[in-house]
Amino acid sequence: MGTDVDAFLGQLVRHLRIQVDRLACLLLQRLNGELPELREEGEISALTVDETAQHISAFLDLLETRSGGSPSEVPPAALAIGRLYAKRGIPVSRLLRAYRLGHVSLFERVQAEASRLTDDWHMIHLASMRLVTIGFDYVDHSSEQVVAAYQEERDHLVQRRLALTNRASKRIGTTLDVTRTAEELTEVCTEDFADLVTVDLFDTAPDELGTGPPEALTQRRVAQHSVLDGCPESLLRRGEAHSYPDDSQPARALATGRSVLHHVAGAGIPAWMAPSESRREVLRALGLHSVLLVPLHARGGTLGLVQFVRHRTSAPLDDDDLLLAQEIASRAAVSIDNARRYTHERSTALTLQRALLPRHVVKQSAVETASRYLPAGSGAGVGGDWYDVIPLSGARVALVVGDVVGHGLHAAATMGRLRTAVRAFADIDLMPDELLTHLDDVVIRMQREESRDEGETSASCLYAIYDPVSRRCSLASAGHLPPTVVPLSPTNRTSSVAELPEVPIGPPLGLGGLPFETAEFELPEGSLLVLHTDGLLAGRTRDVDVGLATLHDVLTSAPESLEETCDQLLASLLPGRPADDVALLVARTRALDPDHVAVIDLPSDAAAVSGARRFTSDILAAWGLDALSFTTELVVSELVTNAIRYGKSPVQLRLILQATLTCEVSDASSTAPHMRRARIFDEGGRGLLLVAQLTERWGTRHNREGKVIWAEQALPAGSGPSIEKI
Repeated sequence: MGTDVDAFLGQLVRHLRIQVDRLACLLLQRLNGELPELREEGEISALTVDETAQHISAFLDLLETRSGGSPSEVPPAALAIGRLYAKRGIPVSRLLRAYRLGHVSLFERVQAEASRLTDDWHMIHLASMRLVTIGFDYVDHSSEQVVAAYQEERDHLVQRRLALTNRASKRIGTTLDVTRTAEELTEVCTEDFADLVTVDLFDTAPDELGTGPPEALTQRRVAQHSVLDGCPESLLRRGEAHSYPDDSQPARALATGRSVLHHVAGAGIPAWMAPSESRREVLRALGLHSVLLVPLHARGGTLGLVQFVRHRTSAPLDDDDLLLAQEIASRAAVSIDNARRYTHERSTALTLQRALLPRHVVKQSAVETASRYLPAGSGAGVGGDWYDVIPLSGARVALVVGDVVGHGLHAAATMGRLRTAVRAFADIDLMPDELLTHLDDVVIRMQREESRDEGETSASCLYAIYDPVSRRCSLASAGHLPPTVVPLSPTNRTSSVAELPEVPIGPPLGLGGLPFETAEFELPEGSLLVLHTDGLLAGRTRDVDVGLATLHDVLTSAPESLEETCDQLLASLLPGRPADDVALLVARTRALDPDHVAVIDLPSDAAAVSGARRFTSDILAAWGLDALSFTTELVVSELVTNAIRYGKSPVQLRLILQATLTCEVSDASSTAPHMRRARIFDEGGRGLLLVAQLTERWGTRHNREGKVIWAEQALPAGSGPSIEKI
């Protein structure tokens, strides 16, 4: 009976061989109603035709061999369609369902053909049993291999997505620049995910603007990248501002905060992608078929929208791609938000920094100055470097440069507090070492006031005082680089050699308990004094000694203009963006004309007051300031009387003519006078009050030998020397 069944099956196979194509079409008609992707996916539909015919042929081969075994290989089209289902993200269960439906349909067709060849129902029954056994073995074997191909492709896709996620985590957010971060997102995602990626960011974040819904705000195309040159798929250019229509999918995605997966093939190209027919023709020609719209969320706010577009890649974007895009966009959004916040803080800190630095240097006769401030590059942030030029009594000037450790708003605010403190201490004419001691106390108090989260406050400072009368420079350092001095040679005024004076460098501000020392040296008229922070010399690839040598080379042949000198120094030492903040202050010393200084030593005797008045009258007559004679004699009389009565010998009177007229009386006592309110019957207490009323400014400064009481008067209009002539 087995031979009869085999013979009958052989006859049945020969009868069906000529109907393979018709059987394949009948099977496809049955499958089309159950599997919609066969109609919607053109590539799947084309492969299914070949796959169905190959399956029928393979099944007939099994019947013809009468072995009842399974084939060693599955038709190539079956493996190809399994991989295609995996790429499309179609569940494997639907693929297995197609195999079962196909087997049932084929079995029905074979049974129908068998009944046409014989009316022996016993033979038909035995043949059907054989068909069922061979058919199920074939379907099971084919399903195993197709599922293996499906899973292999899915694993490959998962590996690619994991690799893309890993690349994105490494390559997105390498800088604190908003535009560059957005560009990194587009570049990474067009390598193995999408054919076009665009990033639109709000010009102003919705939570900062506070008006209108997010979808109504103006956006700007910050970055876009395509597999095609010139981004022909994009209607916008990079940097162009725009807003999406209220009823468009991008606007809804921004309003709801939910991502949107849009397939173009079924619904057509939407108007927000192509507002004109010509534009739609361009996109159709490119083959655009799917778009992902993913809002950028970070810290509870919406920053903008990312679009992922496919046209060259045949596989449309699916739900798994949507999850991957959301994960990458989420990471990128945090980096963009960090960059945006950093940019905002940097801008605020830089504004604060520049507002706290001197905008216009007050004219004075001691030095000619030029200055520069450069913030650090985008990766480091604004620091706490500062400089200052402070006019002092007696025609002197203070030159200051300092550096607060750290960057950002805290460093800039700390710099402002220290600069204010330095000016306050300079106003009471402290010696450089004494000023730094008081400034050290200020920093220590700031450390106690601040929380641990803000870090420990520390700073360096260099404070120098130049006196154009004696041409002596006194300076002290608190952990700061000494200045570079270029003394003008009296024999050759066109060449000079830069040098570092021997300045004891004290500890940085904030340590407390350690002394500072004042160094003093004389400078020829026209010498250069260059103060700067360490950012000018040190760099990522340059040693401080190399920078110092370059600095000296530039200063050796410095031009006459101090502004040009600053430019040359920055061009030679900082050809690119500096790694740290830079403060630079260049000063050229002046010497006061000896004819504008008059000095007389006075005995510690009350009778010397009249001689001081006569001396003052004669000097003012020589200077052509007779109009100030009465007032000045009265001021001198009060100051000399005060020094003789309450001070110690020797007593000296000095008159200085510059932009103002300064009267100075010095003695060896360190006790400073104080202005007080004199009552009706008090014999004293009115002298300093009188001086304060008759002059513009007055004060006391201490030195190693005692103290100096000084008072300044404005010169009559049109009299006295100008600053340029001094």
